[in-house]
Amino acid sequence: MEKYLIVGLGNPGNEYEATRHNTGFMILDAFAKASNIVFADKRYGFIGETSLKGRKIFLLKPTTYMNLSGNAVRYWLDKENIALEHLLVVVDDLALPLGALRLKGNGSNGGHNGLGHIQQLLGNQYARLRVGIGNDFPRGGQVDWVLGRYNDEEMKILQPAIEQGIEIIKSFVLAGLTLTMNQYNKKG
Repeated sequence: MEKYLIVGLGNPGNEYEATRHNTGFMILDAFAKASNIVFADKRYGFIGETSLKGRKIFLLKPTTYMNLSGNAVRYWLDKENIALEHLLVVVDDLALPLGALRLKGNGSNGGHNGLGHIQQLLGNQYARLRVGIGNDFPRGGQVDWVLGRYNDEEMKILQPAIEQGIEIIKSFVLAGLTLTMNQYNKKG
């Protein structure tokens, strides 16, 4: 059975819940809820398991904090013997407008500490789903922005992106990276 590791980046703990930096966690939580998956507290993270048309999916929300996310990703790839091309990392992105989604097969970390640590340990040849959180903050306000909570208006904009993120994850597992990028990275 083919195995996939879907990682949502974020920080553990109530103080980070519903913050922009935890958008990856939010998408995995929505996926889990829609599929009746329960997360278990295991080594380096919360793990949920399901299968989709004969493929085994592991959902991982690292508990290593953002800057050490690579430790959790590498551990679970090795533990479950999952190929790097079956890894998808869901991550918040300041460079995209709120609610915009962009699927890529490789690339730079864009200054994101979580992606930076994963790249340090695994290289940059893995898929990532970048979720726009916007960048409406004053100069020097980046940390407060990413660790700030979404307001109700922002959540209305983000909700369709969360739902589409679930569809992108399913497509990545069933159809592969290239077909999924062609389908979902269209403008508009």
